[in-house]
Amino acid sequence: MSANKMIRKFAPVALSVAVAFAFTACKKNETVAPAGPQATNASATSAPAAAPVVSAAVAQMSPDQLREAARKAYDDNRLYAPAGNNAMEYYLALRDKQPGDASASSALNDLMPMAVIATEQGVSREDFEEAKRLLALIGKADPSHPALARLKDAVGKGEQLVAQRAQQQQLTAEQEAKLKEEQAKQREEDQKKLQEQQRQLAAQQAQQAQQQAAADQQRQAAEEEVRRRAAAAAAPPTPAPEAPRPAAPRPAASSSLQAVSQGAPRFPPAAQRAGARGSVQVEFTVGSDGSVTSARVVGSEVPRQFARDFEREALSAVKRWKFQPIDQATTTRRTINFE
Repeated sequence: MSANKMIRKFAPVALSVAVAFAFTACKKNETVAPAGPQATNASATSAPAAAPVVSAAVAQMSPDQLREAARKAYDDNRLYAPAGNNAMEYYLALRDKQPGDASASSALNDLMPMAVIATEQGVSREDFEEAKRLLALIGKADPSHPALARLKDAVGKGEQLVAQRAQQQQLTAEQEAKLKEEQAKQREEDQKKLQEQQRQLAAQQAQQAQQQAAADQQRQAAEEEVRRRAAAAAAPPTPAPEAPRPAAPRPAASSSLQAVSQGAPRFPPAAQRAGARGSVQVEFTVGSDGSVTSARVVGSEVPRQFARDFEREALSAVKRWKFQPIDQATTTRRTINFE
């Protein structure tokens, strides 16, 4: 048999065998292929849980520890960062443990504008992880804060833009680490600048309040001098002196304090504009004639930047108080509330 005849005879058989092998390979591929989507779905369902707003270590601290840690963090310029060691987390944990603590609520109100600005700065530098952490702090401090919706929308849009850009230009691991480091440095600088701005604003408000108080005092003195001169000019001629009359009997002294007049303190203008509230405890001594002879501040629960203003007005009010005469000088304490 020639070679050409053999090829023509076995060609159909070879073609059938090739088709059979190809069909078998396709069947194997079809049975293996579904494993990919199942693995993808399994990994998608195991997403990590979100971190708590207040760290577990902070939440376990006692109220006294939280109050002291919050004050130190504020003094050290750790207002809202780093995570787990900042004034906002300490005050939030303190408010959770003692909902009626006025100092914690007041401090959170003071910190809220700075946290909002810091969140906006985090979005602008594409530090979305930090921006989300600050959003969680703001949401816990005030769930109805008017800036929450706007900030969440800004974070979402920013992340979408970054994701789109990342598809076009992949960053290397080294570039990503450098970017994170620069973001952390910028975050710290922004926090320091914001704190300094707040301090300067508080100093300006305090200076304006002092200048206003001095001007009011000068105006009152001038008005008093005008009234005195007018009264002296309108007074009738001085009559001849009369024989001395027996002195009126002095009211009987009392051993307990009975107020005659207790004027309310003046609310510091700068603190009133800022919406600040608080209380000051004053210790004072009442003389036997019923007047206050000395007074000093022994404690206060007011925003730090307005402490001097509140204490000054509290002392000024107490020194004007009058009581009924008593047997001997008495020292006592009173709490002055600024609501």
